[in-house]
Parts: sequence; structure tokens; C-alpha cells
Amino acid sequence: MSYPQARYFGESGEANGVLRRADTPPDLVMAPRGADGAIAGTEVHYLGTGGSTNGAFGLYRWDMGPKPSGPAPHFHRTMTESFFVLDGTVRLHDGKGWADAGPGDYLHVPEGGIHGFRNESGAPASMLLLFTPGAPREGYFEELADIAKTGRTLTDEEWTDLYLRHDQIMV
Repeated sequence: MSYPQARYFGESGEANGVLRRADTPPDLVMAPRGADGAIAGTEVHYLGTGGSTNGAFGLYRWDMGPKPSGPAPHFHRTMTESFFVLDGTVRLHDGKGWADAGPGDYLHVPEGGIHGFRNESGAPASMLLLFTPGAPREGYFEELADIAKTGRTLTDEEWTDLYLRHDQIMV
């Protein structure tokens, strides 16, 4: 294993870091918070998108409310996906089966690896999702949120088209 090819050719470095504070509101809210301020659905924080990282990676904080949520097993042809549980219990699928994962647990899935995640615990849970290289996953997340918010029903053909456009191959 060696270092990748250089991508920066300056001599003195640059002051170009981007700090995102923990209290920054989520970029995508899939269900508004309840009257008590608790997360009802899923809130997504776009920590580093493929666009903001020059395609290097996409990093998202995925905060889930207590209701069951998350995708069924699937795979991607163009990117890896990794999961790091921050809080609560998340069910992770590693291609062989489902397992409960808690804070500090990590799953990496190479391209083509079958995986999925669900919050079935009845309590909020939070994790980091990392995609490499950085793909435009925000479009996929936002389209799913819009479908859920509007109650729109998709035909099988429309689901197939949505998944194909976003490298989401369901198994």
C-alpha cells in the first residue's frame, strides 16, 4: 500500500479547513420533532459531501428517532459504505445477517457488499455513514424524504429508476 498521487502542489499549505459545529441544524429533516423536542423521524447532517470534499468521500451523521427506519439489504457498484454507531442501538446487516450494534461499533462494506441498517430499538439512535469515493448521496436522501413527506406512491418501475439513478441495488 502506498500513498495516493498528490492532489495539492502548493509549497506553503492553505488555510482552507471547514469547521462545522455540533449544534448546526440538520441539513435534511425527514419528520419534524415532536412537541417535546425529541426526534420523531430521521435527521441527516451533511458533514462532508462529495461536492465539498472534491469527490474524496461523503460523511453524514444519521440521527434516527424511535420509530423503525432504515433501508433493506442492498449494495452499491461505485462506492464503499461504512457505519460507526455513535449512540443507541442500530441493527446492521453485513451481508450474512442482522446484528445489533452499539456505540463504538463499526461496519465497513466494500463495493458490491450487501448491507443495510435499521433502528428497531424503540429509542433514538445515531451513527456516521461514510461513502468513498464521495457520491452525490444527498440527492437520493432528499428524494426519499420528499416521497415520505408527500405520501407519494411509486410504481415498481419508478422505484427501479430511482434506485438505478442512485446506485442502490436492492437484494
